[in-house]
Amino acid sequence: MDYIPQIQPWIDDMELEELRKVIASTYITEHDATREFEAKFCELTGAKYAVAYANGTMGLLAALLIFDLKPGDEVIVPDLTFIASANPIILAGGTPVICDIEKEGWQMDPDDLERKITPKTRGIIPVHLYGSLANMDRINEIAKKHNLFILEDAAESIGAKYQDKHVGRFGEIGMISFYANKTLTTAEGAIMLTDDEHLAKRLYQMKNHGRSKKGVFIHETIGYNFSFSDLHAAIGLSQMKKLPKILDKKQKIYDRYKAGLSDLPEVHFTEQASHVHPSHWFSNIEVPDAEVLAAHLHEKNIGSRRFFYPLHKQPCYEGRFGTDADFRNTVNMFKRGLSLPSSYGLTDEQMDAIIQTIREFYS
Repeated sequence: MDYIPQIQPWIDDMELEELRKVIASTYITEHDATREFEAKFCELTGAKYAVAYANGTMGLLAALLIFDLKPGDEVIVPDLTFIASANPIILAGGTPVICDIEKEGWQMDPDDLERKITPKTRGIIPVHLYGSLANMDRINEIAKKHNLFILEDAAESIGAKYQDKHVGRFGEIGMISFYANKTLTTAEGAIMLTDDEHLAKRLYQMKNHGRSKKGVFIHETIGYNFSFSDLHAAIGLSQMKKLPKILDKKQKIYDRYKAGLSDLPEVHFTEQASHVHPSHWFSNIEVPDAEVLAAHLHEKNIGSRRFFYPLHKQPCYEGRFGTDADFRNTVNMFKRGLSLPSSYGLTDEQMDAIIQTIREFYS
């Protein structure tokens, strides 16, 4: 059997055609294509404002700078996430504080979140991991109770909705990423969402050297260069046309895995509440030992991916956040969580082969 990758983007002549248009225009930095791309994200999400960024990490950093973190200010993030959810806090001058995830699922535990709040806490970065959704009702309640900002990390969750509201719109600012393996890609890039006109203007200034418009050399505030480009926007515009098909296929992939594997006692699928509509960036399962199953799939020419390495265990954070005993749910989920092949181009025959391989492994 030919190798089945865990994830790859859907790129074809549609992207090339949009790129040709931009190149022919000679406007390859931020220009009309970027503005069109941002407008389409307002339409998709319902956000009043959308500001394109070079990548999600810089978008989070810019938002934290706008929130004016001071040395010692704390921002709480979940332990199970990609490290880019935490590093911008340090770069902005703040201190990341880590909370555990819920016992069922992969999202920030609101109870542990509230336990971690101190007089130094300024904000919360909830992460909608793998296209599933954090408990935004509880998180919003906690934020209001303690007067904290919410910066939503929806990097992996385009198309996901919580009570029919698109993710990225539950806090002051939300971020969606377009890295190459994301559901919608621009190679590198991100969009910052907000309903606040002042924050939208600050987001633009922050990425544009502190200016409110390009082509002038008067800088109203301190800013940096986190700009997008029309080359990236061209890829994004073609991907937007494909997005409904991509999201539909992602759901079908998940449903096929679930139908083929859910009767196995060793395989668990996390259930979502009825008001939560995930977008299944990856199709994930929980098994007794993800590393052992991943090695077996690799031997059979099937790609898979372990869950993100817990933040508290990262070598660069050694001794900073606590021990495994402080994050039992995250440690357990890291041991159990595995992402199966989830690309748009995955065929029914390939999915059936993956299902059969897992079934034979546990038989």
